[in-house]
Amino acid sequence: MNVLILGSGGREHAIAWKLAQSPSLEKLYISPGNAGTRNVGTNIPVDLDDFASIKMIVIEKEIDMVVVGPEAPLVGGIYDFFRDDYVLKDILVIGPSKAGAQLEGSKSFAKDFMANYSIPTAAYRTFNESNLQQGFDFIDTLNAPYVLKADGLAAGKGVLIIEDPNEAKNELSQMISEQKFGEASKNVVIEEFLSGIELSVFVLTDGTDYVILPEAKDYKRIGEGDTGLNTGGMGSISPVPFAREEFMDKVENRIVKPTVDGLKKDCIDYKGFIFFGLINVNGDPYVIEYNCRMGDPEAESVIPRIESDLLELFVNTAHEKLSESTVEFDPRTAAAIMMVSGGYPGNYEKGKPITGLENVNNCIVFHAGTTIDVDDNSIKTSGGRVIAVTALGVNMGSALEDSYANVDLIDFEDKYVRKDIGFDLINIE
Repeated sequence: MNVLILGSGGREHAIAWKLAQSPSLEKLYISPGNAGTRNVGTNIPVDLDDFASIKMIVIEKEIDMVVVGPEAPLVGGIYDFFRDDYVLKDILVIGPSKAGAQLEGSKSFAKDFMANYSIPTAAYRTFNESNLQQGFDFIDTLNAPYVLKADGLAAGKGVLIIEDPNEAKNELSQMISEQKFGEASKNVVIEEFLSGIELSVFVLTDGTDYVILPEAKDYKRIGEGDTGLNTGGMGSISPVPFAREEFMDKVENRIVKPTVDGLKKDCIDYKGFIFFGLINVNGDPYVIEYNCRMGDPEAESVIPRIESDLLELFVNTAHEKLSESTVEFDPRTAAAIMMVSGGYPGNYEKGKPITGLENVNNCIVFHAGTTIDVDDNSIKTSGGRVIAVTALGVNMGSALEDSYANVDLIDFEDKYVRKDIGFDLINIE
């Protein structure tokens, strides 16, 4: 089987790394890919918004399956583009329809969906230019802190958590009236703040049946102790110590099953990942957000723990035969540490040479923001999040020790790493 993975980050490298192990795989292509994905497949440059160019790659390379990594092409309707095209309609696509991708593409759609199917989440309301004053009034009914979410995609930066009500009103005005996050904040969801510890749960579904993959805990803030600006993710741990059987039973029965059943009842075509961003509030799970794809950096700790053939799982997903699949997981803990460019998530420089990759051992290196210099074939930085180093250990402590030891062997100018990944789970383990 010839497979095309769309994307260029650590998530796509992790998926490519795993698919490359399948005996059913013939050729693997990654578009556009990065310096790491070229070690497991062939990179093909492409603009992920250019569906016509993607179509040409599929035809030229005789692709049998397309795995869509990031959210933007899914929200843009790439699944529907394939289904509606006479030439592409039989190509297997892992990723939901445009309607299904609204779980991530529209916060208000997601919240309304949860309300319709009694899925536990924070109280909320949606506001725009027409009812901005009502948004100010709604803030006055809530206790601090105040959670403001841009309705649309904002590259992981459209969520604000604010302590002062006046500041919250000012930010609401900037988001809506001044388009602080562009079109994404034309509508803004304001919701109550839930206090607890977060985790991510991942499901692969064919629209009727599902398999629950290993859960993970990611770390979004740039600073240690979860301080500073939000990022795309500074690292992840899998499994999560408090996600024991009783808690996960609640997750499945109260959240996962109602979500998959709700999508089916609403006649929404969904064949792919559902990412449940959850919070544990006194032992009960609540949904913070849905994503319509695998997480990143969670993929870099979850996928190495999947022992089953991921390509086989994808095939059964696409053919609506997921009930025939059995999934096995590595019981060890995986710790993924993200190395980022200095200045990230603000301004940062690209093109910094990366050294020491040949020195690592007892770990997996997943590239996120890297590129090959065509002049000297060296590997250089090309993004804010540059490399994730994943190690597996008998417990979280040993996994973290190996991961950080290998992080120290890799270097580039102004590299930054959070040294406290897993800090909030140590006493739980």
